[in-house]
Amino acid sequence: MNRPRTDAEQIERANTAFYEAMERGDFDELSDLWLNDDDSEISCVHPGWPVLSGRGEVLRSYALIMANTDYIQFFLTDTKVSVAGDTALVTCTENILSGGPAEEAGELGPLVGQLVVATNVFRRTPDGWKVWSHHGSPVLAESDEEEDDEAPS
Repeated sequence: MNRPRTDAEQIERANTAFYEAMERGDFDELSDLWLNDDDSEISCVHPGWPVLSGRGEVLRSYALIMANTDYIQFFLTDTKVSVAGDTALVTCTENILSGGPAEEAGELGPLVGQLVVATNVFRRTPDGWKVWSHHGSPVLAESDEEEDDEAPS
């Protein structure tokens, strides 16, 4: 396995690992990816949620999401990495495909697509780059009615 050489490559790998842990429902790995520093309180904003602060509150939110999501997959696009010393900013578009519990056992519930723009802030630690803050905001798509209203008559 090739080790990333630049900070930007390391940060991009840490960002990818964050989403892959969510896809696998690996709560332990997800927890390890978050900053665990008493001096720097972590924060998270899931689309439509209030700001969550502190390690306990943030990690509880991920446990809740994982417990109620049978399937989730992230297709990341428009990823940009910016590094300033020991802090890094990643912006990306999360193209999310997810499914909740099915009505019958052994089946997958209906799949739902969602578009979210995200900002992930990372801090360099002796154990590598760790997530300091995640903020996801839904992208509001135009409905067919809005497009019809704008069409010339």
